[in-house]
Amino acid sequence: MHSALFYGSGVALVTPFSKGKVDLATYEKLIDWQIESETDAIISLGTTGEPSTLTRSERAELVECAVNVVAGRVPLIVGAGANDTRTAVSYAVEAQNLGADGLLIVTPYYNKANRRGLIEHFFAIADRVEIPILVYNVPSRTGMNLDPSVAAELLKHPVIRGVKEASGDLRQMTRLAQLAQGAALYSGNDDQVYPLLALGARGVISVVANILPAQVHNLVSSYLRGDHELSREAQFSLLEISDALFSEVSPIPVKAALAKMGKIENELRLPLAPLDPAREERLCAVLKKWELLA
Repeated sequence: MHSALFYGSGVALVTPFSKGKVDLATYEKLIDWQIESETDAIISLGTTGEPSTLTRSERAELVECAVNVVAGRVPLIVGAGANDTRTAVSYAVEAQNLGADGLLIVTPYYNKANRRGLIEHFFAIADRVEIPILVYNVPSRTGMNLDPSVAAELLKHPVIRGVKEASGDLRQMTRLAQLAQGAALYSGNDDQVYPLLALGARGVISVVANILPAQVHNLVSSYLRGDHELSREAQFSLLEISDALFSEVSPIPVKAALAKMGKIENELRLPLAPLDPAREERLCAVLKKWELLA
């Protein structure tokens, strides 16, 4: 039986920039706001945090900052994946040494891997750390899909505690839930939280929670306390804003949204560029409905 890293809503937190540099002061404010809004876990350096554009020293600064600000109030999970196993191991060990509570490890992108290589990749990382690992399956980003049978094999390692599933394939999610019984499963798609909860998931690692933390928390917490109708209605209510936040490559829209809320500067790092006017207008219309515009 695998214990969950957390139950509820984990936010895949953006990395704020200002004039080309990581904005740690704003990062601290975002973390505090998330925890005050009942977010159940902070995920630093996930996909939404643009980790591929960060230097080694910037990564360390962000993790140190998050550790200090979170201060044990909720679990802090750090993204430490890479397409080179040695790099992933070093990221994982560093995050553990800096005080992370858990690790989010994406499948190796670009290189991909065969079945044996994929299992050995994750086991090589897991063998070097003591804090729990979530395996992250997001084939739209990595170019490869984590088969449920491989996930079940990975979950035999005592350090690997669960899966963030973002394939979007409900049939695959059902098979994964069947094979990985007792493991901690999390939805990686904001528009599929309720279906995965119905299959036994513990919660979500959310992009939408960047701007509506309380609402995403309530979606999950209502389901977990048995109020399935309220949870389903919460899922329905968030569909439009989820669509708007994924109208372009994430985190482009969510950073634009946070900027319009007055939370961050709308600054990205190439190869990401700002929203086009049509998508920005659509985003503003949805934000206005939720009364989120500054």
